[in-house]
Amino acid sequence: MDESCAACGGPVKRRFNPMERWGIEGPLCGKCYSEKIAAHYPGEHVRMGSEGG
Repeated sequence: MDESCAACGGPVKRRFNPMERWGIEGPLCGKCYSEKIAAHYPGEHVRMGSEGG
């Protein structure tokens, strides 16, 4: 069974867990997680990945 994002209802390709202070129950998609991070923690956020990061 595929998961849906608790914020937008879209598909969750990679599961992100919301922080408790966000008041969201359930997984988040990458887009919504990034939006929440940017809203709650202003500044530049750099994702580290397997592609040289």
